[in-house]
Amino acid sequence: MPSTYSVSQINSYIKNMFAQDFFLGSVFITGEISNLKYHQTGHVYFTLKDEGAAISCVMFSSDRQRMTFRMEEGQSVIVGGSISVYERYGTYQMYAKSVKLSGAGTLAEEFEKLKARLAESGMFDEMYKRPIPKYIKTLGVVTAPTGAAIRDIINVAKRRNPGIQIILYPAIVQGDQAPLSIITGIKALERYGVDVMIVGRGGGSAEDLWGFNDENVARAIFDCDVPIISAVGHETDFTIADFVASMRAPTPSAAAEIAVTDMAETMRHIDSLRKNLTMSFKVKFTDMRQSLETMRHSLMRLSPESRLKDQRYRLMTVENDLNALMSGRVDEAKRRLEIDIERLKGLSPLDKLSQGYSHVADSEGRTVNDVSKVKKGESLTISVRNGRIYATVDEVEHGSKEKNS
Repeated sequence: MPSTYSVSQINSYIKNMFAQDFFLGSVFITGEISNLKYHQTGHVYFTLKDEGAAISCVMFSSDRQRMTFRMEEGQSVIVGGSISVYERYGTYQMYAKSVKLSGAGTLAEEFEKLKARLAESGMFDEMYKRPIPKYIKTLGVVTAPTGAAIRDIINVAKRRNPGIQIILYPAIVQGDQAPLSIITGIKALERYGVDVMIVGRGGGSAEDLWGFNDENVARAIFDCDVPIISAVGHETDFTIADFVASMRAPTPSAAAEIAVTDMAETMRHIDSLRKNLTMSFKVKFTDMRQSLETMRHSLMRLSPESRLKDQRYRLMTVENDLNALMSGRVDEAKRRLEIDIERLKGLSPLDKLSQGYSHVADSEGRTVNDVSKVKKGESLTISVRNGRIYATVDEVEHGSKEKNS
């Protein structure tokens, strides 16, 4: 009977064969990442594939800590490690020790390293970025003299401000000579004295745009006293120049819109402000005129002449009232006097004398109003209306029947 083996024995045997193979113990494989999964333990599981095959890979957390970038789906990478068998399931897989970007991936790795280093040095800080002036006379452009980028910038800038002066430095924007050409253009336009500068080019591959990822270009932008707008590639393209520049525009056309103010819109805004100002002046003038009129009336009321007129009028009123009061009192006094006169007339001796009555006084001048106060032979003075009569008492008679001699 032939020998039989367990599954574990077979898988163990195969794993031992892999372990003894020198080639499989240290191998580098290039391919594209797929089925990427970051486990909560820190391990990374992914598949490395090409056009015809795929292999499962795992990177333990201890090895992952040495990586300088984060793996993503679709990246082209070079994975270094060993190939062994996972006994439990009888499958072989690659145990990755290192992962590096290949091709464009290498450029991306270099980009991230340079970006991190310049960011750490403070070259990306907002405090160093120069503000873009609102209104400019001269616009400097560092780009290729032909192509869509310069045409778009000119068209947009002239449409927004027909009087804008555009100074072009025809730079090489692709290849090994691009960094030096771009730096020379920046310095030349800075010496010329442009108000704002656009540095950029149209879209392209990562290799085509690489001149704007040069450290010397970044430092030239950082050191330039003129505000620089970076406009490299399309909206999804980012370069080191974008992070150093005063402002990043997604496209060259957008850069021209940022740099050049729309004068038509500005004139409409000025016209609106003029109308608002005119209206404000009219309202203010009306308010001031009303206020002046109010103050004029107040001044008239408070002026010495006006107060004198008021006092004079009040004096006239008081005088009239006093005259009326005095006249009333005089009239009343006259009426009372007339009444008293009439009363006195009734009591006046003269009036009585004129009516036939007389006044009798003794020799001492005392009024004789009682017969008992006179004696026979006494001298009397009798006053009548038109004189006096001197008489001697011959006889005194008491009452109508009583007589005294």
